[in-house]
Amino acid sequence: MEKIDINTISRIHFIGIGGIGMSALARHFMTEKKQVSGSDRTLSTLTKTLHSEGIQIFGEQVASNITKDIELIVYTEAMGKEHEEMVAAKKLDVPMMNYFEALGLAMNPYYLIAVAGTHGKTTTTAMITDIFEQAEKDPTAIIGSLRAKTKSNYRAGKTKYAIVEACEYKRDFLSLRPDILVITNIEFEHVDYYKDLKDVQSAFRTLAEQVNEGGMVITNTTDKNIVPVVAGLTVPVFNYLDLIDVQQPMKQPGMHNRFNAAAALAVAKRERLDLKEAKESLGNFSGTWRRFEYKGECNGALVYDDYAHHPTEIRATIDAARELYPDRKLIIAFQPHTFTRTKTLFTDFAKAFGLADAVVLLPIYAAREQNESGVSSRELSVKALEFCREARFIESVPVAEEYFRQVLTDQDVLVVMGAGDVSALASELVK
Repeated sequence: MEKIDINTISRIHFIGIGGIGMSALARHFMTEKKQVSGSDRTLSTLTKTLHSEGIQIFGEQVASNITKDIELIVYTEAMGKEHEEMVAAKKLDVPMMNYFEALGLAMNPYYLIAVAGTHGKTTTTAMITDIFEQAEKDPTAIIGSLRAKTKSNYRAGKTKYAIVEACEYKRDFLSLRPDILVITNIEFEHVDYYKDLKDVQSAFRTLAEQVNEGGMVITNTTDKNIVPVVAGLTVPVFNYLDLIDVQQPMKQPGMHNRFNAAAALAVAKRERLDLKEAKESLGNFSGTWRRFEYKGECNGALVYDDYAHHPTEIRATIDAARELYPDRKLIIAFQPHTFTRTKTLFTDFAKAFGLADAVVLLPIYAAREQNESGVSSRELSVKALEFCREARFIESVPVAEEYFRQVLTDQDVLVVMGAGDVSALASELVK
């Protein structure tokens, strides 16, 4: 692909604009006074908000959306090359790039703070944004969720600073050239793409080697999965565990959030921000959408919504819930995300459910996959019974809603989990 000068482009179209990262980047280009349009398969609250902000939204993904005046197409990787709009763009010879290529194009010119890691990226990115905002550093930020304080995944800034979430899927984050790289943690994830943990580590190593001269890597240098990633780097490496504060007042429960806070504090220290003010910001941090988000009550039971879709994330969320509600029955409603992840981490999922009092499994959210292995949530519910006192399979979200309306009591806490569309269950239960 020939090099594109984003400053010369005035008309951009997003295919799959309803995605959390895509919509944030679309907002950024709007603030840059570019004409932005986008399409998605379904119109959501987010796409309606984008429309109200001045972005042209198409509710159908058809060839006629692509016109000759479009100078750049940005697409989500969920789109196949045979997608109708992609084919139309190719016929018109419109330059195309995926989300992370466009993110790099837009953000690399800034003093870039990139947050990578298997877990905790979104929360840590939002925490850093809050700290820099309170310090009046006026950052630009692209976050993989909606900040609770602003209900937005984007912050338009006017200074040199940009703070972005960097996803390792398909090595996408290698489009970024950070000045500060935060690595929260590393585990074997995205099993449909990476062969093993070593393969994941190789991607993070390459990203770490792309940190600009004079920059820094901030991570947990005692983590055995991270040690080979940072060994021998030419830029300094700072251990965020040096800033762990178990006495730090926080609205977000769980030790995992204290790790995230320590990583955010390390960025503040690197940039010589007032650490007392930074800790005050962390104490006021109110979270992000779908990260142990309190939704309301059903039959007196407390209902939370959470994005956890990996066994480590499930354990962290359960620990956080136990910290807040040690005397209540903890019930998990889980929708596995992708067949390959469910198959590869099958026993780890079952063991994680054992930390709860009961688990309800919903059908696997296929995302981009076909079920070649034959794995199923029903099968996972049987395995979960080896570790959890109560486990059952329910065939759909509406049936699960009916079930929970019958069984939940004021002694229960229900956490709805998953990276698919299971969030609708939590919303319906609290209506």
